[in-house]
Amino acid sequence: MAKVTREQLLTRSYQDPKNYPYGFARSGDFSISESKALSQYGNLICALLDGELDCNCKEDKGLLAVALGEKAPESVAERAWSKYQMRVNRPKAGSIYGNKPNHSDEKISRGGGGGDDDDLDDSPLDDDVVLDDED
Repeated sequence: MAKVTREQLLTRSYQDPKNYPYGFARSGDFSISESKALSQYGNLICALLDGELDCNCKEDKGLLAVALGEKAPESVAERAWSKYQMRVNRPKAGSIYGNKPNHSDEKISRGGGGGDDDDLDDSPLDDDVVLDDED
């Protein structure tokens, strides 16, 4: 396996198509300087975190310390990376419909559904319904 160098990582543009499919600059989450810093330093920071590259200079050690949460960000690249991590790792918003599974899908996958009488037995309202057939 070929060893990557710092210069090679800095020339590659970092992208996150899953979270930012249109790029960092078009997301509205980052300023122009932050999006440029993420694009330039993102691959370097990922390589430092994965252990693919050793920290040879003071800048790399600072980037790694910020990425690990050991120090507060100081440079534009450090601030951009910590902001990026906060955006990517934020809790996901809940649905207004809740998080319960769709019961109609469960019945279909279990073989029920259609016009089976089993569907009526599962209903909690069946006990409350009173039919007057005497009239």
